[in-house]
Amino acid sequence: MKDILRKRILVTGGAGFIGSHLCERLLAQDHDVICVDNFFTGRKANIAHLIGNPFFEVLRHDVCFPLYVEVDEIYNLACPASPIHYQHDPVQTTKTSVHGAINMLGLAKRTGAKILQASTSEVYGDPTLHPQPESYWGNVNPVGSRACYDEGKRCAETLFFDYRRQYDMPIKVARIFNTYGPRMHPHDGRVVSNFIMQALEGEAITLYGDGSQSRSFCYVDDMVEGLMRLMATGHEVTGPINLGNPGEFTMRELAEQVLALTDSDSRLEQHPLPEDDPKQRQPDTRLANELLGWQATTTLAEGLPRTVEYFRNLLAQVEGK
Repeated sequence: MKDILRKRILVTGGAGFIGSHLCERLLAQDHDVICVDNFFTGRKANIAHLIGNPFFEVLRHDVCFPLYVEVDEIYNLACPASPIHYQHDPVQTTKTSVHGAINMLGLAKRTGAKILQASTSEVYGDPTLHPQPESYWGNVNPVGSRACYDEGKRCAETLFFDYRRQYDMPIKVARIFNTYGPRMHPHDGRVVSNFIMQALEGEAITLYGDGSQSRSFCYVDDMVEGLMRLMATGHEVTGPINLGNPGEFTMRELAEQVLALTDSDSRLEQHPLPEDDPKQRQPDTRLANELLGWQATTTLAEGLPRTVEYFRNLLAQVEGK
């Protein structure tokens, strides 16, 4: 019976931060998992503990090129997700979002697989509506330095819904808000990893603007649960659905919590705000509550210490070599 229920599931970006946790959860549910990653930002260390599992397979592959495998479900997470990484090669970032979506949708169409797109809260840009519901069309600068990611993800959503309308395909679109936890890249430039690494290494904590801009932080275990619940819904549920923790914190509040947890003497150092940096970001998660029975349950006070401990151990390993 177990083999009958076992699905073949493809996770693109499977060696990344969220992707590796998703692969782990899917394996725990007795599925065959194919992890696809080109290892630009994904890390082999994130999935090293899964190697050797007979139901886990790793393919080094760039989703900008077609992939020919037989699968039942596809989670399309492949794309650099932090400004440092997606602005490093903006043309390639746009290609990954757009060509990657086209190739994965083509694979889903051929195999009849259900497919989920990991979209982002960045589709809302610098929002003029707070909190942001799925019905909000956003405030995005289409020619700014962040547009390669913001508009790439918006175009991917367009493709998913056009495939739905044209081919009646079973699609799911999740708009992921700021997520944190173990296996974040230590140098991805995201605020949580930035603050923790700077505090642990005794460097000045980089605070952009006056630190009053806000974010809502979702622990990675909650995010993975939300993605899996969305994938498990029927044909009528497509999204887009916001997934995130509506608890809102200013950057200054986050920095102060990190300093307290790390017992660091690092000082706060203010810098100018980056171009098009959102002033506020908070998900309206009522749709996820209603359709998925999902809400984030891990508070920042619970998840942040686990994340600090992960980075502390990571630094200890590096220093011990």
